[in-house]
Amino acid sequence: MSGIDRYAAMQSLDMDALVQQHAPLVKRIAYHLIQRLPPNVQVDDLIQAGMLGLLEAGRLYDHSQGASFETYAGIRIRGAMLDEVRRADWAPRSVHRKYRQVAEAIQAVEAAAGREARDSEVAERMGISLAEYHQILQDGVACRIFSIEEMMEAGNQQWDDSAGVDGGPEQVLEQEKFQAALAASIDALPDREKLVVALYYDEELNLKEIGEVLGVSESRVCQIHSQAMLRLRTRMQDWRAVGAAGKGERSGAA
Repeated sequence: MSGIDRYAAMQSLDMDALVQQHAPLVKRIAYHLIQRLPPNVQVDDLIQAGMLGLLEAGRLYDHSQGASFETYAGIRIRGAMLDEVRRADWAPRSVHRKYRQVAEAIQAVEAAAGREARDSEVAERMGISLAEYHQILQDGVACRIFSIEEMMEAGNQQWDDSAGVDGGPEQVLEQEKFQAALAASIDALPDREKLVVALYYDEELNLKEIGEVLGVSESRVCQIHSQAMLRLRTRMQDWRAVGAAGKGERSGAA
């Protein structure tokens, strides 16, 4: 008996019907994500993880929260796939450490300058050459998923976990605020980074196709995308910190 079969046997819902009806949704999300992932990731692994996410959605879904089942299931399915990719992450700790250092350097430069940090400024802040800085960006993209999907999953998590719990409307409002803040952060990116993000996520071009549009190499597009994601993650972390502080103040006042 497979992992999915054992999981389904424990549920009170008609999981066979659930899987049969929504399996195309799982496959659609898997094939959409696989285009953005390292070559070592297998689509069958994503589908398997997505099926478990679908079953979890069937167990937790509460229609009174206002979202359709397909919308809610899509969040759970995508989250399960991203979790599977993270579990399979083969990158050495040094790569993750350097990636964090880049994010901290970007944040420090932008805080001091009051504008977007340039590549050369980030490299100087880190005490490395521009070529070394670009290699860090390249290594980070090659070894792990680091994308808007990941940030959206993090933003969805609070609402995700609140399904079936009182206070749902407030959680949905927080999710809408997060999405609005992310959209504003994307719009504030440097022009080239914003263009790469738009071509990659809206037009769904691959890195090679974007390189042809911009007249640069695929590896350079990879670096631009990586830097944009680091910049966005830093800004969204700041946004979440401010939001958490505001919640704490409101709770104290209550």
